[in-house]
Parts: sequence; structure tokens; C-alpha cells
Amino acid sequence: MATVKISRKACSVNPLKMSQPIGGALAFMGMKGCMPLLHGSQGCTAFGLVLFVRHFREAIPLQTTAMNEVTTIMGGMDNIEQAILNIVKRANPEIIGICSTGLTETKGDDVEGFLKLICKKHPELDPLPIVYVSTPDYKDAFQDGWANAVTKIVSELVEPGRKRQNQVNILAGCHLTASDIDEIREMTEAFGLDPVVLPDISGSLDGHIPEDFSPTTIGGTTVEDVRSMGSSVVTLVIGDHMLPAAVELGMKADVPYVVFDSLTGLTQCDEFLACLAEVSGRPVPNKYRRQRSQLLDAMLDGHFYFGGKKIAIGAEPDLLWSLSSFLSGMGCEIAAAVTTTGSPMLEKISTEEVLIGDLEDLEKRAEGCDLLITHSHGRQMAERLGIPFLRMGMPIFDRLGAAHRLSIGYRGTKELIFDIGNLFIGNGHEAGPDTWAAAGKDDRAQAACR
Repeated sequence: MATVKISRKACSVNPLKMSQPIGGALAFMGMKGCMPLLHGSQGCTAFGLVLFVRHFREAIPLQTTAMNEVTTIMGGMDNIEQAILNIVKRANPEIIGICSTGLTETKGDDVEGFLKLICKKHPELDPLPIVYVSTPDYKDAFQDGWANAVTKIVSELVEPGRKRQNQVNILAGCHLTASDIDEIREMTEAFGLDPVVLPDISGSLDGHIPEDFSPTTIGGTTVEDVRSMGSSVVTLVIGDHMLPAAVELGMKADVPYVVFDSLTGLTQCDEFLACLAEVSGRPVPNKYRRQRSQLLDAMLDGHFYFGGKKIAIGAEPDLLWSLSSFLSGMGCEIAAAVTTTGSPMLEKISTEEVLIGDLEDLEKRAEGCDLLITHSHGRQMAERLGIPFLRMGMPIFDRLGAAHRLSIGYRGTKELIFDIGNLFIGNGHEAGPDTWAAAGKDDRAQAACR
């Protein structure tokens, strides 16, 4: 049981966290034909745009209401109206997602009231879903913005309906990559189920090249899919921060939910597949039995290098929990854990203390550790400390393929074991031949090891 503390420094040094509006905007990018709109200054949007472009290396649809000194004081209704009309005229989106920023939240703009007046003035906007979510960037963090946006999408668009026996909802957390979501979809479909994933960045930000240019998102969950979520037989929640959206969906359409706080690790994958088997009434496909066996062998091979290693992690709460629980299960010690915002999962982490702080706090606690895990802004820290560095989370801008990294399911967990184990091996943490005998490997394997 960890003690959760909050850093009380006068300022943040080398920040770990990203803001709520960025999280909300990315969640909207998981909707097909969407144009995310940040209600704030141009600088707020420019920062988010650069961050997403560097991480995904794709064209990113993101617009701004371009508030200035005068409009901030007088109110931003005219800016919102003009932004919506321009987006409709130039991009013809299927949905517009609006996120507030610290500037307009401090002013106290009544955006929902503005939208009612704008839609009354422009009846041609009635068929277009416009979803507004409050995401002030002076409180909470990226994970909260994502969760708030998904909850608002569910609240605004989901409709109760007659249950479809094979349809299930999947609420995907912000800690999942495009490849992670693809893996979850593939696992679900293997049981004959029809998954509706929200948000689905695997369709919009997975790095594919479309046949034609689109000013909006080029894939993801459609508005019709979201409306149909009320007809699903169950909602599978991936990540504790998606629980509010599941509760909202349950209240609105009477859809039960099951929460999976992580899909990284043997037990976590077993539980997910067991749930799919129960919902579908089908046995687990043989390919997953084989993948499970491969993961077991990878865990056996890898635990020689993991046992007793000290790990320092800086990440959003649900990613921190997923990584720390997996590494603890592999015999590692979580020596330093720093996160961005509060969460019920933090107290469950197997460490003495979890600090809500920044990368400077993490660096002070990471001295003497065998591995550092955080996003790309931790690279200088790893160099100063002289320890191996694994990039996880967002942003990752100094390596290719961030959206395609797989770390969930049997296959993803196996790849994570190999990635981390190879870092240990490359840093001189070799396992001796006696460890093979302890593992029960045969003489030929021992000879090959030598």
C-alpha cells in the first residue's frame, strides 16, 4: 500500500504532465470525421498541435477559437460561432468536439449557453453533433481530460436501444496505443463479438495513408456507432479512469460494465479472455492458448534479468499502475514512482510512496535505479543518471513507431519483457548459467547459453 503525496514546490521543473485540453482533444480524435476545437488562445492550440505531430508524425486536425485580450474580457461567443461556421464550411465534419482551456475557464465563459444561442441562430447546424467538455488546464491532467471528454460524448450521443446479443462496448483508456486497441479488437472479434471501441485512435492515428485528403480525422468511432452503444450487452472498461464514462453509459442505457485496470501481465490477460468467453459463450481460441504458453516461456526466460531490479517510473496514473504491477510481478522493486494527477489506483502500487510531481522529483528519486521509464522528456535525466531508459507514454518524439508499440495482451506483454530484458542485458546485467539449471532447462539449452 503506497502513500500518495503531492509535491509542494513553488514551480514545476521539467514537467511530467500534460494538460486536460490535450487529453480531451486526443479523445475527440478517436471519433471519425471529427474536428477538435480548443476554446482559447492560438498558443494553447499550437502547443498541442506540435506535441501530437511530433508523437504521431501525422497530420493532426485541431482548430482554435483564437481568443485575444479583448475577446477574453468581453466573452468568446462570437469566436466560437465564427470558428464553428468556418469549420462547417471548410471541413464539413461529422462531429465537432470543443475543449475549454485555462484562459476561458478563468473568464467563466458559459460555452453550453453560447452553443444553444448559436444553434438557435443557425438552424442548419442542428444535424451536426457539437460536444463541449470543460477541461481547464490549471487543474488535473491529460488522463482526466481524456476521461471527461469520453464521458461527455457518452452523455450527449448514446441512445437507449434494443440489446444486440453479440455487441459489446470497449471504453479505451488514454494509456493505450493504436496497436493496443487493434489487439483488443482482434481478441474480442475472435470470440464472435462485435466491439464498439470509444475512442478509437487505431482508426485515425495508426499511421496509414488515406486515398484522399481529409481535413478531419480519417478514421475512428462513427457517431452512429456511439449512438448504438446503448444496445450493447456489456461494456468492457480498459483503465480505471474510464469508469465514469461506463457509469454514465449504464445510467443512460442500462448497460452493465466490467472494469479491467490493466491488460499487461498474465493474470490480467487471463481475466480479460475469461470475460470474453463468458459473454460470448465460446471457448478461448487455440491461438491465445499458444500465445499464453509463449508468454509463460518469456516470463521464465526473462525473470533472471528482472529479479531485484530497481525501477523508476514517471507516467499518468493508469499507465503507472499497469507498468508497476507488471514489473512487481516479474520480481522488480518500484523504487520511485511519480505521476501527474490523483487516482484510486495509486495507493495500490507496490512501493512506499507515489508522488504527484514532475521529472525533477523523479530524477532525485531515481538515483541508483536500474531502469527509468517515462516519456521522451526523461532522456536527459537518464543520461545524467547513467541508467537504461525505456520510453513509454506521451510524447515520444525521438523514436519512430510510438503509435505502433504493443504492450497489452499476451503478445504485448511478451514484447515488453523482451524490450526491458534486453535493456538490462545491454547494460551488463547478465544472468549466469546456474539460473538455467534453476529454471529446469535441459543440458542443450545450458550449452547454448554458455
